[in-house]
Amino acid sequence: MIDYDKLEYTPDHITKLGPDDIFVFGSNLRGMHTGGAAHTAVKLFGAKMGQGVGIQGQSYAIPTMQGGVDTIKPYVDQFIDLAREWDQNTFYVTKIGCGIAGFTPEQIAPLFDKALDLYNVRLPKDFVDVIRRNREKNK
Repeated sequence: MIDYDKLEYTPDHITKLGPDDIFVFGSNLRGMHTGGAAHTAVKLFGAKMGQGVGIQGQSYAIPTMQGGVDTIKPYVDQFIDLAREWDQNTFYVTKIGCGIAGFTPEQIAPLFDKALDLYNVRLPKDFVDVIRRNREKNK
């Protein structure tokens, strides 16, 4: 059972990470990280231009620009699997897909439902609020 009052969230603006922290951002499949959190990932956390998926320095790219939510889900699932394995790291998920890609937290947050149960993944408060409402509705 999750104690929502004790959850830690991804901060709105991240400019520094600890040595075991990973910045999770929305990207495009071509890895053209020129705007939003993707630009921050390149500038501050080792993301590589031309790499649209996966771990890059202290960042992790999840593609969000290739179609609908159903095309994003497999990449989120891959991320969750990696976060389970890399349990020595803390992953700070930004509001992927909710900027340039044009999705809403109500569309994207449910993809991260299983991530909420991982002690090493921090989600944006907006995502947690959506997941919590969905879980309470489905009880």
